[in-house]
Amino acid sequence: MRFEVSQQEIKQANVPHEIFLTNLIGNHILMAVAAGGIAGSFPWVMAVIPAISFVLIGYTLWRARQALGRDAWYVMCHWQICARRSRIFLVMLLLLLTMSGLGWASHVYGGMIKEAAIALVIGGGLLPVMGTVLVLIIIESDALYHANQAKLPDWVVLRFPNPEAKPMADQAVTAIPD
Repeated sequence: MRFEVSQQEIKQANVPHEIFLTNLIGNHILMAVAAGGIAGSFPWVMAVIPAISFVLIGYTLWRARQALGRDAWYVMCHWQICARRSRIFLVMLLLLLTMSGLGWASHVYGGMIKEAAIALVIGGGLLPVMGTVLVLIIIESDALYHANQAKLPDWVVLRFPNPEAKPMADQAVTAIPD
């Protein structure tokens, strides 16, 4: 549903989506490729990626909570959209950490061979996270487009109603005469 909002509100509504996309694309794809290049000689550099991600997700969740009381309704709704998706991504990152811990413990204390432990971490943690990253990039790109079009999903409007919001009348597309 489209709403009548100012250009300033549209700019502010873009911010949470841009932060989230920066985390997904800049951190989890570009940084992962760059860090992977030096991980052979310094493997702990890969820990920077989830650390940055946890900071950005934490900020998004904190800022979404702050938005409930201080931002314009339209901007607040877009923070809530990003917070919801950040929680999903946070669960996936925690799954990756859990699988990494299980892989390490299985190798060190359970006698599992190194290759099997690595397969456990990759198959049970890393692949689901990367799949989630790709899906969230598509969804968030669409949300950023909708933020620029002054649109909100119906579930957000129902969850955070605002009787003062002014919906825009959708323009019917008419055929161009021959």
